[in-house]
Amino acid sequence: MKAARIPRQQHVVSQVLLKQFTMDEPDGRGPQVRPVDVQFPDRSNKLKSTRACGWADNFIAYDSSSAEDLWNSVETRAPAAFKAVHAGTPFADPLHVETLRDLIVLHYVRSHRYRNVYTNAFETVRAKVSGEIVGRFPEPLRREALRQTGLHLAGADALNTFAERLVEQSEVTQHFGSGALFRTSIESMFHRVQAESSNWHLEVLRPESGQFLIGDNPALSVRTDSTPWLYNMAIGDAHSIVLPISPRHLLALGRQNVAGTIPRATVDQLNTVQVLAADRYVYMHPRSTRLEAFARETAKRWRPNPVSPYRASTSATRSKKS
Repeated sequence: MKAARIPRQQHVVSQVLLKQFTMDEPDGRGPQVRPVDVQFPDRSNKLKSTRACGWADNFIAYDSSSAEDLWNSVETRAPAAFKAVHAGTPFADPLHVETLRDLIVLHYVRSHRYRNVYTNAFETVRAKVSGEIVGRFPEPLRREALRQTGLHLAGADALNTFAERLVEQSEVTQHFGSGALFRTSIESMFHRVQAESSNWHLEVLRPESGQFLIGDNPALSVRTDSTPWLYNMAIGDAHSIVLPISPRHLLALGRQNVAGTIPRATVDQLNTVQVLAADRYVYMHPRSTRLEAFARETAKRWRPNPVSPYRASTSATRSKKS
């Protein structure tokens, strides 16, 4: 039987979510959203379909079907939950609350941010392992080198080189290279964060004025005790996890189920962290010209050139990122 084809471009921002920010264009192109490139904020970007936005190359490169089934289990429930939000009845059905909370978890985990954290953590560990093998097991390592190569390795450099070879040949490293380890890791992380988020309630917030935009790392853990807000810290260190779900609605994990409004200054802070946390793009309603200008100016003010992407966290906070 022929193996299922794994799509190269996989959405990290659900199309069902991005569609909440779209508008049907009169030229027959269907629902369109306005992107802004936060790495190059002066660049002009055309309107795009949701299919062309919010994706990552080879996000899950190995047997992605189980992960796709997991994502679909949330995304297929989202339209009914969104309808309840727009009707002003998000808490009438507990299933809607669960769906919206799971949507936050989905986008918190299935993200550029998580893949970067995972990759950096693995590379850090891999760099240490060969040295630890040489330090703790020099004699077994020499015997294994003799068995495999017929050579007697005496010097530290030779032992380190052989240890690195063993690490590269290990099953764990092979699974890392194929993407199998990442798929297992991200599915496990989804279930862990889902369980942790069940201890939180859901806030459905509307702006008193203005609109929300959404970035390609849209679900963010935030702290609100600095300007701009800090983001991407461990959940236990965060005041909330937030996710915009339309120009006029934002979800936040909180202490109780509540629907309310927030002032323009808070809306601006939320939009700012979306711009700062974005991997490359933020998206908004096509007619949000003021918000487009806000995104461009925020990117130019707070993000330096694309050679050295900015992350609005102190070094101490960065060490706590999940």
